Amino acid sequence: MAALEVEFTLSSVVLGAGPDGLLGVEHSDKTDQFLVTDSGRTVILYKLSDQKTLGSWSVKQGQTITCPAVCNFQTGEYIVVHDSKVLRIWNSEDVNLDKVFKATLLAEVYRIHSIQGTEPLVLFKEGAVRGLEALLAEPQQKIETVIANEEVIKWTKLFIVFRHPVLIFITEKHGNYFAYVQTFHSRVLSKYTLLLGQEEKVVIQSFTASVDRKFISLMSLSSDGCIYETLIPIRPTDPEKNQRVVRSLLLKAVVCGNARNGVALTVLDQDHVAVLGSPLPASKECLSIWNIKFQTLQTSKELPQGTSGQLWYYGENLFMLHGKFLTVIPYKCEVSSLAGALGKLKHSQDPGTHVTPHFVNWETSQGCGLGCQNSEQSRRILRRRKVEVNLQPEVPPSKQLLLTIKKDSEKHIEVELRKFLAMQQTPDFHAIIGDIVTGLLERCKAEPSFYPRNCLIQLIQTHVLSYSLCPGLMEVALQKTDVQLLQLCLQQFPDIPESVTCTCLKLFLSIGDDCLQETDVNMESVSDYSGTAQEEKMEEQTKILQNGFNPKEDNCSNCDQELNEKPQDTTKETTSCPVIPKRAALLENATMTLPGIRPPTLNQIMDWICLLLDANFTVVVMIPEAKRLLINLYKFVKSQISVYSELNKIEVSFRELQKLNQEKNNRGLYSIEVLELF
Repeated sequence: MAALEVEFTLSSVVLGAGPDGLLGVEHSDKTDQFLVTDSGRTVILYKLSDQKTLGSWSVKQGQTITCPAVCNFQTGEYIVVHDSKVLRIWNSEDVNLDKVFKATLLAEVYRIHSIQGTEPLVLFKEGAVRGLEALLAEPQQKIETVIANEEVIKWTKLFIVFRHPVLIFITEKHGNYFAYVQTFHSRVLSKYTLLLGQEEKVVIQSFTASVDRKFISLMSLSSDGCIYETLIPIRPTDPEKNQRVVRSLLLKAVVCGNARNGVALTVLDQDHVAVLGSPLPASKECLSIWNIKFQTLQTSKELPQGTSGQLWYYGENLFMLHGKFLTVIPYKCEVSSLAGALGKLKHSQDPGTHVTPHFVNWETSQGCGLGCQNSEQSRRILRRRKVEVNLQPEVPPSKQLLLTIKKDSEKHIEVELRKFLAMQQTPDFHAIIGDIVTGLLERCKAEPSFYPRNCLIQLIQTHVLSYSLCPGLMEVALQKTDVQLLQLCLQQFPDIPESVTCTCLKLFLSIGDDCLQETDVNMESVSDYSGTAQEEKMEEQTKILQNGFNPKEDNCSNCDQELNEKPQDTTKETTSCPVIPKRAALLENATMTLPGIRPPTLNQIMDWICLLLDANFTVVVMIPEAKRLLINLYKFVKSQISVYSELNKIEVSFRELQKLNQEKNNRGLYSIEVLELF
């Protein structure tokens, strides 16, 4: 159960926030004090309990603060960066920022992180990280470039794991997203590519994250209005390699897709997230709290004055710009239980809020208790289970996953599979993946209603499967008419039998256009295809007609003109693709993805074949025994060209006749026409 309490405004002063809202709200070294940085020149220190201003500092005219001010919890001082490279440090007694400590850096700063238990860390826009003390000791030190060219940092967060800081930041390049994880005790930087699941390409509008001992749970709110989760291991399997992690759907349609106003997402605890945005296209913005364990909307509050699409939380308080005022909304999230998710618990709430047990998917409720009426009995049960677990031998993760596949729900299997794939890979990883696929397919055959397509897609995207390793996979996909899964198999499996490929082709040709429009299909193979394909076809036809043929020798003086006219007529007749783009994507280049790190392209294969033919032809020409064969071949080809030329003239004539027939629409029931051929 979760509830939003009565909101209040931090003083009645309108903040000087620019069009992008505030730069940030950060906790101070005192329990109820917060630093608020606007997107202009000012930093304000607020005391939450008294709702009053304790201090205000501004940079001088012409300077602009470029990242939120933070508190150094080790010294109690405040730190801010203006004009991207100038760092200022002051305390609460200072009045003028122009007279406090100043350090000019060589590189532009993206963000300063400061949390309890570690010194402040400075993240630069190029991805490098420095401790504050090391940076102040040599402000003009050279800062290396970590991220790739054209990558831009979009979001970042600092955690403490096993008493050591762990930094994650997300970058974007051409619509692709990457996660960098920096562990400071081992000084390891890992890079992960965030792969899309079954959704089409979307824009990620907000990030948030939580951490446990092994994984960072990265949640993202995308332009389709859905929340996705990605599990990123803290300890990488191969730090030198760009690894891949797959996003999976966590909550569907929490806000309106492609919302005009900004949206925001923040995780409150292991079971609850807060979402800021419009639930419907025409509705006002709302602040809502969702239970991700039971996938229910717990409470929401309308914000009629609108927001900047920014949301922060500290303790049990949510901070946001409501209109032009910084507003604080206290909240309470109780321990997640089934009764609370159903809204059956008694709870006092503000009249301006309403609790809605909006159900999305109850499959994730496995393994969750119904609430403990007898706490002592529950503790005894937990202690007994703990002793039993300690006495049992450790089961390998792959075996645990196979046991989960046999009995648990699709959603739980998907979560456990993502955790397994994020672990360190063993030498027999490809065989284990094959066993997992086999286990899923066996349950599919035993239970017709069971079809974990998200799990199968994740397994295919590991790039270790082949048709021979799991022959039943494509069979099940054909039975379910799952064209997206079949497309992935055709793109990645190098050893698909011809009979299976033909069956897929028949399915792709027979499925209706309406069904295809509702299916997620990878469209990369048909991007910009309509123009280039027709040009290539015209060039190929022209080359075939004229190859090895001299019209003058065969008294065909008009062939050149007729051959040049043919492609022009073809262009007029064929102006569009005969199938819809999604069907074309299923038919284009389906079997041309060859195995290997750098497989040859189609043009390279054709060049090699032509080279072999030319080499063998040269050998044939040079041996004396082949002279009679060459003469016979020459006569045969010459006769074929002559016949083809005559047929080509007739074809042109019939095309002209067809045009004439199309122009004469006013025919009676009977007519006689005389057409002369020259």
